[in-house]
Amino acid sequence: GIPPIAIGARVMSAILRSRVARQVLGTRGFASVPEVMRAAVVRETGPSSVMKVEHDYPVPKLAPGGVLVANKYSGINFIDTYHRSGLYKRELPFIGGQEGGGFVAAVTPEAEAQGVKVGDRVAYSSVFQTYAEYTAVPANKCVTVPESIPLDVAVSCGVQGMTAHYLTHSAHAGLVQPGEWMLIHGAGSGTCQWAAQMAKLRGYKVIGTCSESKQDIARATGVDELIVYKEAPGTSYEDYSSVDLVPKVMEITKGEGVKAVIDGIGLATWETSIEVLARRGIFVSFGNASGAVPAFPPLRLINKSGFLTRPKLNDYTVTREELLQRANDIYGWIHSGDLKVAVDRCFPLEQAVEGHDYLEAGKSRGKVLYEI
Repeated sequence: GIPPIAIGARVMSAILRSRVARQVLGTRGFASVPEVMRAAVVRETGPSSVMKVEHDYPVPKLAPGGVLVANKYSGINFIDTYHRSGLYKRELPFIGGQEGGGFVAAVTPEAEAQGVKVGDRVAYSSVFQTYAEYTAVPANKCVTVPESIPLDVAVSCGVQGMTAHYLTHSAHAGLVQPGEWMLIHGAGSGTCQWAAQMAKLRGYKVIGTCSESKQDIARATGVDELIVYKEAPGTSYEDYSSVDLVPKVMEITKGEGVKAVIDGIGLATWETSIEVLARRGIFVSFGNASGAVPAFPPLRLINKSGFLTRPKLNDYTVTREELLQRANDIYGWIHSGDLKVAVDRCFPLEQAVEGHDYLEAGKSRGKVLYEI
């Protein structure tokens, strides 16, 4: 009889020469997948200039259950700048980024069994090393992109869209209810443009803040009230000393304060975020755009018996079911026109440094991407 594995020496040799098969024997994929690729690599932490585009970085190997995605776009997020600067520790060297999208170039048998096929149009997030032509992605992190959703928009839904979803749906632990007030800082910028729209879809009353140059964007999100800051000289950033936020919020809420604050600004806003809380309100601190929030004593929260959470996306997309629930909500709102997604700038990968500089300067008026 024929043995279970009957393969001639010449056939085996051809397989081993296959560029895809060198990564994972048994992987199905395009024969044209190369051994090396372009990638924006960080070999030492520091300013944006430490990130270099290399043209001979090894294409990643696939682990069981993984797929290889040929990226068309990769999203740029503030968390990427924290990794690059060393604020959040990573093992060096590393490729920047943690969201992307494109077409599946190779699949492992385990991934194929989950229904992922070569050629699928997918987006993914919470996966490192995406500023590159290829990324190895666990199949359970891949979301098939409907044909009605442009791929750049789908990639924009990754970190920022998913973050906005968990911030407005889950992170506040139900301490704010429809019809109650929520304050969202930076409603004219990336993630919180999404969050403001989703908060309105959830039925919250929303106070947004923004800089003068972004008030048109912030108003378009449908916020109930908008507090506009002057800009720090020579920047697009808010000058948080230009408006006394606390009395304005208290006036809007008739002295009660807000039941939830969504704050991705950090150092410049954390104290006022606590001061504007209503009784048993929650301060959701999710970002550090102006610097990290310093350590502070729990007694700072005693005035209104306040709550504090410092969440991250991975803990709100723990299962594939949770990931798909959030993705399906977002894609559904985009398709129906209830959620507007603004892709602001798309930098070629060769301009990796310029992409980070643009985001860190506070210039973004929507999602910022690399085109691979």
